[in-house]
Amino acid sequence: MTNHFEEPPENINDNKQEAKERFIRLPEVKLRTGLSRSTIYAGISKGIFPKSVSLGERSIGWLESEINAWIEARIQKSRT
Repeated sequence: MTNHFEEPPENINDNKQEAKERFIRLPEVKLRTGLSRSTIYAGISKGIFPKSVSLGERSIGWLESEINAWIEARIQKSRT
């Protein structure tokens, strides 16, 4: 069986901002954005939605901060 986990860097907790970062999975991305799966992937292809990150052989997620920034940008765009 293949080990899918790498050793964490020694300074993993040195930066408190990094320690707060987390991955969110597709169901939560859909819930937060109100977008469908196909719309999310179309946005990634067009370069207008954050790219997913591989978490393992058959698992992906998105950085929560990138999804939050995308949502905030949509709000700001609608207010101008």
